Amino acid sequence: MESDTPSDSDPDPAIQGQLILLAASHHDLESLRTLLRTGSANVQSPETGFTPLHAAIAACDPVIRAKQANGIHNSGHSNEIIEQEDIEGSAGETVKLLLQRGAIWNDVDKNNETPGCLALRLGLREVYNTMVDAGVRAEMLLNRLDEYQMLRDQSSAEEAEVDAISDRVAQGADVTITVLDEERIRNPPKFIEQEPQSSNEIQPDAIPNTSSYLRSSVSFSPSRLLDSSANGVMMSWETPIMRRTAERLCPELGLKILNIGFGMGIIDNFFQAKSPIQHHIIEAHPSVLSQMLENGWYDKPGVTVHGGKWQDICPKLIEQETMFDAIYFDTFAEDYSALRTFFSDFVLGILDDKGRWGFFNGLGADRQICYDVYAKVVEMDLFEAGFEVEWENLEVPGLEREGEWDGMRRKYWVCQQYRLPICRFTG
Repeated sequence: MESDTPSDSDPDPAIQGQLILLAASHHDLESLRTLLRTGSANVQSPETGFTPLHAAIAACDPVIRAKQANGIHNSGHSNEIIEQEDIEGSAGETVKLLLQRGAIWNDVDKNNETPGCLALRLGLREVYNTMVDAGVRAEMLLNRLDEYQMLRDQSSAEEAEVDAISDRVAQGADVTITVLDEERIRNPPKFIEQEPQSSNEIQPDAIPNTSSYLRSSVSFSPSRLLDSSANGVMMSWETPIMRRTAERLCPELGLKILNIGFGMGIIDNFFQAKSPIQHHIIEAHPSVLSQMLENGWYDKPGVTVHGGKWQDICPKLIEQETMFDAIYFDTFAEDYSALRTFFSDFVLGILDDKGRWGFFNGLGADRQICYDVYAKVVEMDLFEAGFEVEWENLEVPGLEREGEWDGMRRKYWVCQQYRLPICRFTG
């Protein structure tokens, strides 16, 4: 009978973790390959929170390299300090190896930076692109796993298959994609315990879901619409984005328009300026509907207000064969899967063949790398659903500098540019 007690030959997890981090920081691929046969690509430094991905990328920081050259980080390692262009190349190879061995693309260090955030800050464009691609692969896999999850009850065999895929990916096994979202379908081995969540990080109850949002109260002001937890539903800084979106969706007057998610009514005012022959608005929150009634939206010529969730209203529009030239989608307290369901299952039935549709592109906009990842994810999903998308970049003002987030629970936008999407049927 075999004993579960570690033998004297088993590596100490703490020492092995330190060796992995050291090899990653020196871009020592040969040592890394050996260490990762029994160790994890997701260990973290107790001092910095660095994973091996962080360590490999941080080694390109001129400040860190200067310290290494001065012997401050002398470890007796055989690698010598090399030229910047060479070290960036070796960092890229190290990052690719770690990702192949199951490294998680979006773990954060104690500065709340993912490896991609660090690469972006250091100007390592090729390494950053590699991290973006890793994030895209992870999110696409998660989307597919979510689709399988919906079928779990059909047979126990399917359930076992999904669990097996999840386990293999989480362990960095030999599957097509080996990196996963940090909060879903993984429990990577680490040589230190996770630090408790800091007070600056978003707690789960700070992020609303649809049902809780629709039951909550909202507050209106000229510059913002907030939910009861001080989350931003819509803000006036979005006005230039909405203006340009309306211009792109409605290049001529007299169209039939559908907007899903009224909020502050910013884009609907721009739509009204386009003299639509039909202007349908779907809004689910009772307080917003009351505000619309008070402000006369129910009485505007050509306007039809649908009170309720788009998931309930759109099937009725399809049944009534109501078609639109332009559609805009901007809901609150829904995740990406809701948007994907909308354009995969509903747009085909309500958009004219030559029509255009768009959405508020705030996917992952609280972190640049997440924004870049989701731009690629949504483009691939749109293509699969039969749409082509054209992007237009708009500059976003310095919201932090202008105090836009004062009094709010969290920032939902940190990026310097907004990528405005205009979608049409392919071909």
